[in-house]
Amino acid sequence: MTATSTATLLAAPAAQAARLKITEIFVSLQGESTYVGLPSVFVRLTGCPLRCQYCDTAYAFHGGHWKSLDEIVDQTRDYGVRHVCVTGGEPLAQRNCRELLQRLCDAGLTVSLETSGALDVTGIDRRVARIVDIKTPDSGESQRMLWDHFEDLTAHDQVKFVICSRNDYDWARCRVDSLGLVGRCEILFSPSHQQVSPRELADWIVADRLPVRMQVQMHKQLWGDVAGK
Repeated sequence: MTATSTATLLAAPAAQAARLKITEIFVSLQGESTYVGLPSVFVRLTGCPLRCQYCDTAYAFHGGHWKSLDEIVDQTRDYGVRHVCVTGGEPLAQRNCRELLQRLCDAGLTVSLETSGALDVTGIDRRVARIVDIKTPDSGESQRMLWDHFEDLTAHDQVKFVICSRNDYDWARCRVDSLGLVGRCEILFSPSHQQVSPRELADWIVADRLPVRMQVQMHKQLWGDVAGK
């Protein structure tokens, strides 16, 4: 092998910039989590290995466009908004998502990650707020959860339960105890849209004096089920 061909091979990985398949990047108000109401840039990655029965972003399962990490970071910064939420689909299903999270933090942005409990959340940049969606039985995907990694969560992170029924609520309440989540991280309970009413879930939480934060999807109240909102 000549010196020229060797140099070309060594340079090849660097020439192939890391990239991700993106469904959309847009600015809106954060409708969930403890960041609710904040103007945020949403970076929605394409693809998800789960099929939750209540999913409202199935349009992100397929399609999308490849963008380099440089392009994504630059586009995100150009919006002039401090908070960025990396979501999906399931963002961690793409290998380069972890590097993107680090790059966004390095750019001086406040970064949160919306992910399921079905993929490993350890080893992610500690500056990122991990918002982990624990799938309940009525989601149809509770068997996919990886329980060991919840021990890695800290007060900087959040867990979310989408409640589809009274059975889901009782199951989630038991999981809060068995995982030792109280005092470890923020705990969010959300009513599944058109399956459990907000009033109903609120009454259950109050009756049990459950130390969790109830939330509703503010963006759906404002704009309904509209992509890019």
